[in-house]
Amino acid sequence: MKGFGKLLITEAKLYFRMPINAFFTLVFPLAMLLVFGGIFGNGPQTIFGGYGSVDRSAPAYCSMIIVMSALLSLPITLSGYRERGVLKRFRATPLRPVAVLGVQLIIQLAAAIAGFLLLFLAGKLIFGMRFEGSLAAALAAFVFGCLSFCAIGLVLASVLPNTRTVTIVGNILIYPLIWFSGAAIPLEVMPSGMRGAAKYVPLTYIVNLLQGMWKGEPWSGHLTEVLVLALILVAGSLVAVKTFRWE
Repeated sequence: MKGFGKLLITEAKLYFRMPINAFFTLVFPLAMLLVFGGIFGNGPQTIFGGYGSVDRSAPAYCSMIIVMSALLSLPITLSGYRERGVLKRFRATPLRPVAVLGVQLIIQLAAAIAGFLLLFLAGKLIFGMRFEGSLAAALAAFVFGCLSFCAIGLVLASVLPNTRTVTIVGNILIYPLIWFSGAAIPLEVMPSGMRGAAKYVPLTYIVNLLQGMWKGEPWSGHLTEVLVLALILVAGSLVAVKTFRWE
């Protein structure tokens, strides 16, 4: 446990020495909320069922934090460690390999949760965001979504050959996920064809689940979202376990 704690502290310091990680997790979604909230305000809108723009977009922007952390930050870090031989050297230490992966997951989750709380506080304090649910339930849904997509990130780190490829593939995946899931543009303003296509975009299920938690809806009303995310988590984890390479 002592070694695990030291590794956790060291990796946390390294995380914040790479500003790009903190930017996309802590700054970018918050900046979007401030910019678009400032432009559109948060007055009730019929298209959103009486909710305001910020009420609707804040949980969606939280899903951006998840996808940036899971599909870019996590796999890039692990792939870079493999290229530089760091993972190989870890295998020669008393730390078990699962501890190394566990530290990375903890750091990504902690940074993502910090980004979530910043968005939540900004929405409440600056725009008077309506939040009718339980913060604990919303945070649980957020962590569940993080774990599901981190499983995909581990697969990317496992099967792609180097950091450059991970970065390219991660970006290729992220932007369609964001634009066609309701994370960046509300599904309510999209044409019916695009709303139908959103059902096949995995991030849509995180957006829907978080928006449901924002409105105080029960988990039982989002069983489809829970099932899809659980399947992603299980399938991604199994593939990652089978394919992960330490050198």
